[in-house]
Amino acid sequence: MAFLQEGPQLAHPWHDERLLHALLDRTLPASRRAVLDADLAALGDYAQMAWQRVTETTRRKPVLTRWDAWGRRVDRIELTAAWQEGPHLTTRHAVLAAGHAPGEYARLEEFARVYLYHVASEFYTCPLAMTDGAATAIKASGNAALIERALPHFLSRDPAQFWLSGQWMTENIGGSDVSHTETVARRDGDGQWRLHGRKWFSSAVVGEAALALARPEGASEGNAALALFYVETMDGDRRKPELIIDRLKDKLGTQELPTAEIHLDGLPAWPVGELAHGVRQVAPMLNVTRTWNAVCAVASMARAISLARDYATRRQAFGRPLIEQPLHAQTLADMQAEFEGAFALAFEVAHLLGRVENGAAHEAALLRLLTPLVKLWTGKLAVKLCSEALESFGGAGYIEDTGLPQLLRDAQVYPIWEGTTNVLSLDSLRALAGEGFAALRMAVDDWLADGDDAAAAAAITGALDAAAAYLDRHGADRASLEAGARGLAFTLARCAAAALLARQAAWSARRGERRPGAALRRFVGHGLDRLMVPDAEDTGLLLE
Repeated sequence: MAFLQEGPQLAHPWHDERLLHALLDRTLPASRRAVLDADLAALGDYAQMAWQRVTETTRRKPVLTRWDAWGRRVDRIELTAAWQEGPHLTTRHAVLAAGHAPGEYARLEEFARVYLYHVASEFYTCPLAMTDGAATAIKASGNAALIERALPHFLSRDPAQFWLSGQWMTENIGGSDVSHTETVARRDGDGQWRLHGRKWFSSAVVGEAALALARPEGASEGNAALALFYVETMDGDRRKPELIIDRLKDKLGTQELPTAEIHLDGLPAWPVGELAHGVRQVAPMLNVTRTWNAVCAVASMARAISLARDYATRRQAFGRPLIEQPLHAQTLADMQAEFEGAFALAFEVAHLLGRVENGAAHEAALLRLLTPLVKLWTGKLAVKLCSEALESFGGAGYIEDTGLPQLLRDAQVYPIWEGTTNVLSLDSLRALAGEGFAALRMAVDDWLADGDDAAAAAAITGALDAAAAYLDRHGADRASLEAGARGLAFTLARCAAAALLARQAAWSARRGERRPGAALRRFVGHGLDRLMVPDAEDTGLLLE
């Protein structure tokens, strides 16, 4: 009989997940584990089922039906099975609600659930992130009417009552720069605000609500005059006629996620806060949605590496399994070390977010810096590691019905969603202009305090010293500082990740576990310093 290669099997994402177990064992009180562990086990079961479904069925995309058989405009979107299951999984296992429970561990427990659910959800986690961000922004606004109206739906544990919220900011004229927003808010004869305009990119158009930027009629130009509005999209079981879906986006990845271009033709809206400074009102959600981005990027890395490692035990080449081939083993170990650094930083930011939201104001400057750093670094790393993972399968990694190419296509969204690498590199400069660098140095000293790897500690502090010198040298030259912002951001992210790996390695060593120390040494061995001294003349010549 002809040879048939066995495909990779997905290890159970909870029962066989060492990093998450170790993190929760080190961090969470035992009294909080029973409910969380039950949810994580169930989400791991779902992830295994969903992976099997991906490999056995033809991939589907959402389908937009604009009119029914009798010519009535319906704008109905048919969703994939995972998206239809999303409200039930989310509410049953508190994927979103857990993050808004009281206490410093709420965000950590939320993102542990997100980590296991994300890939299986087919990016249903994207509107969950938007909903989480909307709930956070509405809380921060102090708008009692909206808090009473929207939050019980956004944080519901009942799928029949659960609502998703979109985030409608991007227009034809630009992405991150919203200063030229053309959507206009007008009051009708009854005093009701209504939105008129076109949104080029709406990531959760199937949701029941959204936050949207608009310029109140008669307001001046620029960011400061924009207002943030809350809208609802449904009238019973029908979409409101003032919300018109022009088309669904045909994207490189995240194809199950129905991203739409929409027209707003007088959609009723309610101001979230004052009728100005809408961008400032959006700001509270950025720490939340960027943390979602980072944790989801780490989840994609985990999936890619898990499948690559399993396949290496099943694929024979040149007389032995791939896992026994020295170069292949080296490649997988390098991937694992980078992933473990990213995991450590992403979950530290998740825990930090919960601490700051629950009163740890002294850590706010650290959160302000680490959030853009973790988002930009993990986004780029996810693309790199998913690409390397596909290569480890050889030709099979390029074949659609293996389910593997989807990992790479989907990963490309992480550097783009919630701010590109350049946008976030510049944002990290703003954080450094305040107390960010001092806060990072203090945190790194604390993370290294109990470590016993002197070489790693020296490498980390040396790279931070180099970053400090770089800031001193280029701080007066804004153009030069911005040109080198990427290298600076990657350096700081890697230093933070290495220090967190050192903390975990020290904790594990006291329990007789040597493996985390190996991850630390390998990660540091890849180098921490990514600083670049840009040459403006060469840049100009290369762009001629």
